[in-house]
Amino acid sequence: MQYLLLIYDEEKKWEEMPKEESGAMFAEYGAFTGSIKASGNFKAGEALQPVSTATTVRIRDGKRLTTDGPFAETREQLGGFYLIEAKDLDEAIAIAERIPSARIGSIEVRPILSYDGVPG
Repeated sequence: MQYLLLIYDEEKKWEEMPKEESGAMFAEYGAFTGSIKASGNFKAGEALQPVSTATTVRIRDGKRLTTDGPFAETREQLGGFYLIEAKDLDEAIAIAERIPSARIGSIEVRPILSYDGVPG
């Protein structure tokens, strides 16, 4: 089954983090990504640009409306994701807890819904 692991943390914490600490965390991300690639759990993953680069799109009364920034103001921002393969939710959670940002933010674990309505 596939799960999307959504990584939420505060961009400001990353901006204020000492270079040595952020460098160590990026190294942890590299090791984590390598380990889930080696185990066969990794399907895809990327970091996202800052929320200041986001555009939200809505259609209202047949007209496109765009807004700079994310949909909602929140304390934590979506910073990246991993798409993984796991045998069940327990395995997906065990993988999610190893993501370095779980210590400073949160990881949302979402099952992928296939188009036939059966969990992916």
